[in-house]
Amino acid sequence: MTAVPLPTDPELAAPPPGWVPCARAVLPDPGATEALARALAPRLAPGDTLLLQGQLGAGKSHFARALVRALIGPGGETAEVPSPTFTLVQVYDTPAGEVWHADLYRLSDPQEAVELGLDAAMEDAICLVEWPDRIAPDWPAGAVSLRLAAMPGAPDARALTLVAPPGSDLATRVAAAMEGR
Repeated sequence: MTAVPLPTDPELAAPPPGWVPCARAVLPDPGATEALARALAPRLAPGDTLLLQGQLGAGKSHFARALVRALIGPGGETAEVPSPTFTLVQVYDTPAGEVWHADLYRLSDPQEAVELGLDAAMEDAICLVEWPDRIAPDWPAGAVSLRLAAMPGAPDARALTLVAPPGSDLATRVAAAMEGR
């Protein structure tokens, strides 16, 4: 993996010390976002946590929904995958194992994530966490951050930056999916 610059956004939590941007991809449209989710799905396993960062409308929920559908497998493309904005967590049983999709936007204290059971789920399930800024700087050491950002002049395009601890196995698998391998 090659080091890439980290786009700055003062409204997003900085990654923990030592985490580095290690891959970047341009997703020209929602279809490309869905294709990346499908490429990533078979590379994920229980204990993997993806921290989805970005402003409102950056595509976090779109990516998570596509990834959950891909993990469900055949027939998953029509599965109802509601946003967990109000429920905080949606849990899915998939052939890859249990998948937790959490939206922490409404949390006011990091302890609330523990009360939801999210810390335990991060050990045993595949976790997709929107708004991980609400629990920063206490991100799991084995997690990776996917930062999504709208691209000026291209309303449907998104820039995706992978940020992770050096030597992360999960980052290697995510980067391989981003490279289309």
